[in-house]
Amino acid sequence: MADEERDIEWMSRALALARRAEAEGEVPVGAVVVQNDEVIGEGWNLTIAGHDPTAHAEIQALRAAAQQQQNYRLPGTTLYVTLEPCPMCAGAMVHARVARVVFAATDPRTGAAGSICNLLQDENLNHRCEVVGGVMAEQSSEMLRAFFRARRA
Repeated sequence: MADEERDIEWMSRALALARRAEAEGEVPVGAVVVQNDEVIGEGWNLTIAGHDPTAHAEIQALRAAAQQQQNYRLPGTTLYVTLEPCPMCAGAMVHARVARVVFAATDPRTGAAGSICNLLQDENLNHRCEVVGGVMAEQSSEMLRAFFRARRA
């Protein structure tokens, strides 16, 4: 399977997790950590229900993957997420040594994979991730727009 097809397959799973977050009243963001074509961790936003500002989808997925691997380092992994990572999440990915980060929608307010900064590829840090943006961006963007329209109504 080509990288593009694989990215769409795993991003589809992340979007399903984003729908789960939305069903739970959370901002619809989902994340999946994959290694050797196998899910080793997944998560969705739980900040509201958990009263936890660090409970972003990416952090949940990284925690699950680290537990599954019994290692805080996750070399050779790809993290798929429906929204461009914030600085906190990007920092966690660098610390975990995630090899590749694939995101859907850009986040012009807090995106740390190129929008406001690019922590994932900062030459001053000890690890850099390969970054691919825009995979299924329209589906993710529309889900986020609809969620926030409904909250404002």
